[in-house]
Parts: sequence; structure tokens; C-alpha cells
Amino acid sequence: MNDIFLASAIILIITIFLCLYRVLYGPGVENRLIAVNTVGTKTIILLVIIGFLYERPIFMDISIVYAMINFIATLAIAKYLRRGCIC
Repeated sequence: MNDIFLASAIILIITIFLCLYRVLYGPGVENRLIAVNTVGTKTIILLVIIGFLYERPIFMDISIVYAMINFIATLAIAKYLRRGCIC
């Protein structure tokens, strides 16, 4: 069972790097924002998998906090892009 989770974690890391490529060379700001949000979501899943593999439930709490930060940051950046400067 651990081999399945380890393989899925490796595949997830590879897809995170593919999304990072989209962040760096994306065609537009909106696509880059979505790619950053996707990287954050995949990182949350990766934290849960690591917590399961090492039998540490604290990683679940860390992933929940990271999910809230990721959500709030995405909303703030989207609002900034829509309106311009928040000044």
C-alpha cells in the first residue's frame, strides 16, 4: 500500500514541476494565477500523502492551514488583477 502512495507522490511532484513551467512561461497572467493555485492544491495533497506515509497526523493540520492560505491568496491576487492597485 505504501508503494502506491509513494508512486502517486512521485507522479504528483512531476505534475507540480509541469505546473511551475506554466507559471514561468504562461501565455497570460490569468493562466499563471491558475497554475499557482494548482501547485498549491497539489502541494496540499502531497502533504496529506506524506503524513499518511510517515504516520504523522500533524501533516493533515498543516495541509488544512495551507489550503486556507492558498485560497485567500488566490482571491486576493484575483481581486488585485481585476481592479488594479488596491491603494
